[in-house]
Amino acid sequence: MTARALMFQGTGSDVGKSLIVAGLARAFANRGVKVRPFKPQNMSNNAAVTVDGGEIGRAQALQARASRVPPSVHMNPVLLKPQSEIGAQIVVQGRVRGTAKAADYQKVKPDLMPAVLASFAELKAEADLVLVEGAGSPAEINLRANDIANMGFARAAGVPVVLIGDIDRGGVIASVVGTKAVIDQADAALICGFLINKFRGDPALFDDGMVAIARLTGWEALGLIPFFRDARLLPAEDALPLDQVLDAKLQARMRIAVPLLPHIANFDDLDPLEAEPAVDLVRVRKGAALPGDADLIILPGSKATIADLIMLREWGFDVDIAAHMRRGGMVLGLCGGYQMLGRVIRDPGGVEGPAGSCEGLGLIDVETTLSGEKRLELVTGTSFSGEPFTGYEMHMGTTVGPDRARPFGRLADGTPEGAVSADGRAVGTYVHGLFADDHQRTAWLARFAAGGATIAYEAQVEATLDKLADHLVRYVDLDRLLSLSR
Repeated sequence: MTARALMFQGTGSDVGKSLIVAGLARAFANRGVKVRPFKPQNMSNNAAVTVDGGEIGRAQALQARASRVPPSVHMNPVLLKPQSEIGAQIVVQGRVRGTAKAADYQKVKPDLMPAVLASFAELKAEADLVLVEGAGSPAEINLRANDIANMGFARAAGVPVVLIGDIDRGGVIASVVGTKAVIDQADAALICGFLINKFRGDPALFDDGMVAIARLTGWEALGLIPFFRDARLLPAEDALPLDQVLDAKLQARMRIAVPLLPHIANFDDLDPLEAEPAVDLVRVRKGAALPGDADLIILPGSKATIADLIMLREWGFDVDIAAHMRRGGMVLGLCGGYQMLGRVIRDPGGVEGPAGSCEGLGLIDVETTLSGEKRLELVTGTSFSGEPFTGYEMHMGTTVGPDRARPFGRLADGTPEGAVSADGRAVGTYVHGLFADDHQRTAWLARFAAGGATIAYEAQVEATLDKLADHLVRYVDLDRLLSLSR
């Protein structure tokens, strides 16, 4: 078949665009269709390393997995990674191009459209079907000029659009019909139908709603999709799910505390731990204290490490961590969290914010100097406790110091990685994805008498993608979607 494409835009953020594209990708792949995911522009600090040595949004990496193909930089040619005062880091086709504040970025966008279209052409050349995901909403008409993420791309590439509304948040009829009312007529003409997502209850109760939307917009009703509860078992695209209240775990034998700082990055590192029945993962925000009965504190990655370290102190988490260590507790720093555990972080070139330095927590005898060169690499190795690991590195800067003589582990080529304090209770590593490895997760749980891993995490993700595909097949006509693609 000739390569075709269909774009999925939403009435707002977090309406389920990423999840629906992932599920449809797996459903079409199960049919033998060569499918590729594509998101012209993404804004997220949850990123993944690709096999071609770049980085893309975590959601597109999951969609690539759903499509049963390796992730490529062309699946997300423009990635914006919010930082602190300097705005957002701009990653183009997997590589950092620079930084810009919001107003300045609007002027840069026209220069990025050629790269977006070139990546789209790369994917079309190897696919039967490209499933395109928008960003935010086309109803954000204040951002329509120079748009490359939604209708600007759809118009430039000639791709028809399906609009997704979220009934779970309320007002879905107004949000879909309102989108038709405010967007340009030529943009509206590209929308061929709509999906209503996250429905709970008796679908018959919304039959009149679907008819009303179709009548008021002139768009085809393509499906009412019930809420997919197992979405929580898949890596999330952005930090919105971090606000969700977790279910109590009555059988938990280990408590892990995680301070949620403003620029948290690659927070899906925590997902495999959260999935374990024996682990009570406590996410702690500003104004609350880290629980005194925590077995382990994890400092996750950060897109603005010095800025987050300053906030960690302002919010009093440093006092909680010190008390935790006095009680004989353990702390693990991942990437930016590793840097925070050291004696000092220097940013002489203003890579992540204003040039300067900041005193670290001093729990590991190392110091970090940030630089413009970013390490992006898939890695394997063996940790200090003897278990193998797989993951990836994504960081700027170099970390040196005496405690590097006690590395967290060694990479496959023998290179020492990370550092451990002299008493063994503070551990730092640049390896992301560590706990997705069942061997590593088992070792950490066993260290705190929580038993071993009870789930096969990667197998669980695969099974959930298949369940998601089956879920969508029941409520959406794939043949109709294919006929609407162009």
